[in-house]
Amino acid sequence: MKLLKKAVNTFSDMDKVLFFTTLILIIFGTLNIVTASSREAVVNAEANLFYYFFKHMVILAISFIAFIIVINIKTKDYSGLLPIIYIIVFGMNLYLILKGVTTRGANNWIDLKFMKIQPSELAKPTLILAMSLFFQKYYKKLKNVKEKHDMIIWEIIGFGLIFPILVFLQKDLGTAIILFGIFVVLFIASPISKKEKVKSSFICIAILAILLLVRVSISGYILSDAQESRLKNFFNPCSKYEGTGYQVCNAFIAINNGGLTGVGIGKSTQKYSYIPEPHTDMVFAIIAEENGVLICSLIFLAYIIIIYRILKLSMKTKSLQNRYICLGTATYIFLHILVNLGGLFGIIPLTGVPLPFLSYGGSFTLSLITTLGVIQAIHIEMKNERIKVK
Repeated sequence: MKLLKKAVNTFSDMDKVLFFTTLILIIFGTLNIVTASSREAVVNAEANLFYYFFKHMVILAISFIAFIIVINIKTKDYSGLLPIIYIIVFGMNLYLILKGVTTRGANNWIDLKFMKIQPSELAKPTLILAMSLFFQKYYKKLKNVKEKHDMIIWEIIGFGLIFPILVFLQKDLGTAIILFGIFVVLFIASPISKKEKVKSSFICIAILAILLLVRVSISGYILSDAQESRLKNFFNPCSKYEGTGYQVCNAFIAINNGGLTGVGIGKSTQKYSYIPEPHTDMVFAIIAEENGVLICSLIFLAYIIIIYRILKLSMKTKSLQNRYICLGTATYIFLHILVNLGGLFGIIPLTGVPLPFLSYGGSFTLSLITTLGVIQAIHIEMKNERIKVK
């Protein structure tokens, strides 16, 4: 009875708008995986139509357990847990550079036989947590104009940039961009003075230029041939249909086929060999083809609600650490949407990152749902603090 009462109290203190909006997207995305992955399941996996659906359900079950665990951890305990988490995630990402096997142009997967782990996805919430704790730890010192802050700032930059650099060296450009974007947003919003931000940014650019020159001198290139080709040829993808524009052009065709109301559930034609792995990074094209612009508009609305609720919590919470965690999480979700759909629509180069709540994926789904568990824990603590004050 006590456990049940605690569960009821926890749920009542959660941000229910955020919870149900994400839940609806997850349910919709999971059901869509059945139709989007049907051809892949039968032809490539040589399994039944529900192969990827059942695998994704297992991922969601693990993610839900992680969500429950995280929501019951006090945010003040994060400082004790961070060093362990950071070392593990750092070690996994470093291992991939030293021992990783390249798959589809990137060496960003660890195969444990019974499951695959993508450490670069685990790096995103770890980076958000690390930056947030640093800002809280050094807030008073950074605000004190009489003290020198150089060592503190470079400690923050060092721990903040190591993950984007490691993931870039794994040849996973899309994930590296998102990690770097999270760092930049949190760094700009940090308590570091404007003058120090500008100064350290110029030094970072100079160091980055030197590192790129060293990379060119050792390996002969900065980006891989595939990455360079995508960066150069993302405009007018259908003119390069036989090459780099194949995926995006077929996504255009899928979206155009869908029109206002879609061709109907399960009736997509582009998922049959035209779009590779349509249940992962290109899932939105299949959703648009089968469900149409109206449903896609509701998806965009749901994304806006989710990001708004997280940013609203960021402004309400009194904890500096929690404020930055919320800001980092909102940035995390926004950048995934921007990079995924930007590449799909031909606005930016296609780099291959999952679409939040809709794409099939293990490490990303686990990381995202666990991070939302942290957001809910922050909301619960904030609500309980208000009750105590009253």
